[in-house]
Amino acid sequence: MGAAVPYAIAAKFAHPDQPVIALVGDGAMQMNDMAELITIAKYWGEWVNPKCVVCVFNNQDLNQVTWEQRVLNGDPKFEASQEIPDVPYHRFAELIGLKGILVDQPEELGPAWDEALAADRPTVLEVRTDPNVPPLPPHITFTQAKSFVSTLLKGDPEESNVIAETAKQALSSILPGHRS
Repeated sequence: MGAAVPYAIAAKFAHPDQPVIALVGDGAMQMNDMAELITIAKYWGEWVNPKCVVCVFNNQDLNQVTWEQRVLNGDPKFEASQEIPDVPYHRFAELIGLKGILVDQPEELGPAWDEALAADRPTVLEVRTDPNVPPLPPHITFTQAKSFVSTLLKGDPEESNVIAETAKQALSSILPGHRS
């Protein structure tokens, strides 16, 4: 966890002529990667090709752990340990001389990627995401489904939104012409 930006930096030093993309959650960004953006700001001028995009998925939740607790253990989200501060990562990037882009609507995502990949400097692409959309694997075991139902029966604080987003995601994969 938290290795995306350091690995992107290593890739740029190994192949400074190639574009590099790092995908990172906001929890990992707050743990390690904001400091590594400063490293990018320090060295990007030495790269033949400055294209380096750090895409931050901002949902203000330690989402991987939240969903592991729900699906593997049947435990409701424990907000005190899972919610994290809302940080404007795109603005932090601008403060240290990088380009920053914020996406808070799905239709903005494609043009934002085009802008980030065309930028004359490394870019932080901050994408607002919904923490209640489940990261569903292609196959769900009976045990996982049972634990997930159990977490809802225990009173997850985001229960209604979790149910709605889970249904929307599951149905979008089986109904023709419907994509969430």
